[in-house]
Amino acid sequence: MKLIMMNAPMQTIDQKIAVEYLKFFYPPLRTEISQLSVQNNFAGIIQATINYLKSLLLEAKINIISHHMKLMHLIYRNGNSYIKDIIENLFVRSFESFKKHAKIQHWKLLYQYMPVSFQEIYDEQRKQDKLFFGK
Repeated sequence: MKLIMMNAPMQTIDQKIAVEYLKFFYPPLRTEISQLSVQNNFAGIIQATINYLKSLLLEAKINIISHHMKLMHLIYRNGNSYIKDIIENLFVRSFESFKKHAKIQHWKLLYQYMPVSFQEIYDEQRKQDKLFFGK
């Protein structure tokens, strides 16, 4: 019976489910996530997680950040189109800022540990930015 449960496809994650995961994944942000959730501000919740990860970056806690990237990827992979759009346009977009604020060796490690689909999205965003903005 347990084997069947493990192989069952995960249900699509909507905003409400994603909020519950994020409260679990980010205990220090639980209160802030709850407040933003009441305001139906999912983008604000993702921004709060980004700010938290940036603070970890300043402390060079690369393993913790990469772990949180993998957790966010779990939500992304199983998320509905709204969840995916917000994560691509806020969370993955924030990697450019991470790169600017990290020591080069830390950024290389983070990129290496990043889920492949996030690497692909990030690389595509950079290509598009270069094309549109000459960055």
